[in-house]
Amino acid sequence: MKIHSILILGAKSDIGMAIAHRFAKAGYSIQLAARNIIELESDSKDIALRYNVKVTVHEFDVLKTSTHKKFLDNLPEIPSVTVSSVGYMGEQKINENNLEELTKVIRTNFEGPANIFSEIANKFEIRGYGTLIGISSVAGERGRAKNYIYGSSKSAFTTFLSGLRNRLSKKNIHVLTVLPGFVDTKMTKNLDLPPRLTVKPFELAKIVFNAYKKKKNIVYIGKIWFLIMMLIRSIPESIFKLMKL
Repeated sequence: MKIHSILILGAKSDIGMAIAHRFAKAGYSIQLAARNIIELESDSKDIALRYNVKVTVHEFDVLKTSTHKKFLDNLPEIPSVTVSSVGYMGEQKINENNLEELTKVIRTNFEGPANIFSEIANKFEIRGYGTLIGISSVAGERGRAKNYIYGSSKSAFTTFLSGLRNRLSKKNIHVLTVLPGFVDTKMTKNLDLPPRLTVKPFELAKIVFNAYKKKKNIVYIGKIWFLIMMLIRSIPESIFKLMKL
């Protein structure tokens, strides 16, 4: 029986690590990729021992797009599945007034992931199969004054994934767009999140794995966010711009 493998970009994130555990539990070999591989060593050993799977660690910087092709060429194998859990929110007020921070948000959430996914998609297309899973956000569904820079970068990534899915739909390549709402992670630790609308990373990972197995195109984390965003998208712009959202 073929042992499937998964490459996790942004593996040090809470979401990335939760997804690694869920796929390892299902017997997948794991490739963990992040900027500081030393910080991945203990996690990689834990996953390997806990689930009796092969785990490798790889240095990866989503912002150094010129290194992405070499990064893929140096992997022990082209994975069956690739997940991008890379993300950077920053602070809206700082992003508005600091071009360097604004650029970092856009490049981390869109340019970098789009570049590496394009490289991997080409390899999948040549091989004839594969799955790409992009962690985007409901923040990209409509621009809000409180987080429109982060939201716009996620909106761009969502659109990219949609186009990639359309391009590869007849190539035996699955593209899954994941749209979380509030997730209890290090990135959101300073935010006052509503408990009833907030999920833990391990809950997200379970939903992602099930959506992957069912070959879904888009999945909201959780279902209530589909309804919430449908309502938000339906508000006329003349009214929406007056709302404090």
